[in-house]
Amino acid sequence: MNPPRPAVGPDVRISVVICVHTEDRWEDILAAVASVRAQSRPAHELLLVVDHHQRLLDRLTEHFARAPGGARPPGPPPAPLRVLANAGPRGLSAGRNTGIAAADGEVIAFLDDDAVAERDWLRHFAAAYADPAVMAVGGRTEPVWESGRRPLWFPEEFDWVVGCTYRGLPAGKVRVRNVLGGNASFRRVAFDLAGGFTTGIGRDGDRRPLGCEETELCIRISQVLPDAVLLIDDRAVIHHRVPAERRRFRYFRGRAYAEGLSKALVARSVGARDGLAAERRHTVRVLPAGVLRGVRDALLGRPGGAARAGAIVAGAAAAAGGYAWGTVRARAKPTPLLPGPVGDPVGGPAAAAHEGAPA
Repeated sequence: MNPPRPAVGPDVRISVVICVHTEDRWEDILAAVASVRAQSRPAHELLLVVDHHQRLLDRLTEHFARAPGGARPPGPPPAPLRVLANAGPRGLSAGRNTGIAAADGEVIAFLDDDAVAERDWLRHFAAAYADPAVMAVGGRTEPVWESGRRPLWFPEEFDWVVGCTYRGLPAGKVRVRNVLGGNASFRRVAFDLAGGFTTGIGRDGDRRPLGCEETELCIRISQVLPDAVLLIDDRAVIHHRVPAERRRFRYFRGRAYAEGLSKALVARSVGARDGLAAERRHTVRVLPAGVLRGVRDALLGRPGGAARAGAIVAGAAAAAGGYAWGTVRARAKPTPLLPGPVGDPVGGPAAAAHEGAPA
């Protein structure tokens, strides 16, 4: 399959999609929007996709429809902003697909609703797309612990539990199997050829925090486009808030178990060889080294060493248990996992809001 020649160069248009689902993150949402508006390399447009929450949809629409007071700050006008309702089933994957369908840019970037992007975030993404073979670019996600500091027992090898870049990922600008969904961008042509995010894998409100939808998508893109290049550029940085409840070991263990369940779905969708290749390397190389570091720190009397070593073992065991149960469940009661549509969105009211938005 020969895809159409993608847009390249500094003028590539980047649409930014932020999916939101709760009023509890109101201030976080506003901060995320402000960070996109403050980019050194402006976005083409910004889309807020609300996941089946009418009050939040109305509140955001009203908030951004109000004309800002005072003089406009110097520089180019802010990107048009639209507030959309998720046009598909409840959940993050369908929300992202709604954003993809509504977006007008050649590249679509995703930012978590409880994260803020550094000023050059989009500039680094745009630079990577100068290579027409590049189909996806991710960045580095740094945790911002609500308590002010990382728990002594929490291993960096498991920072993916709180949606952040973890120890074991390569540094710099490197090719990867998959990007991390909360800080990622994709060419539109990749969605046209491989389909959108698969519903039934990603997060769904307050239910068990499944994930890996971006992993499954990236593997599917590489299977459809074997020459596709997927990158992480760790200069494209966002800062992700980690609330106090995610410091608890119970959350850590539950999230690791859910990751195993998710990986079973990914393996079923794209095959175990592709779906688990990076996880095998992480388990064999990175985690044992983390355990040894923790034991060493404990022997040297450094705080938290033994607890970190134990957390790595417990987290790996929980993930393995989740994968085993997910595999058994999938075999006993298989359900189809299909990429979500990324055509014209249907069924969701959309409101153009912002002084720069089109009528």
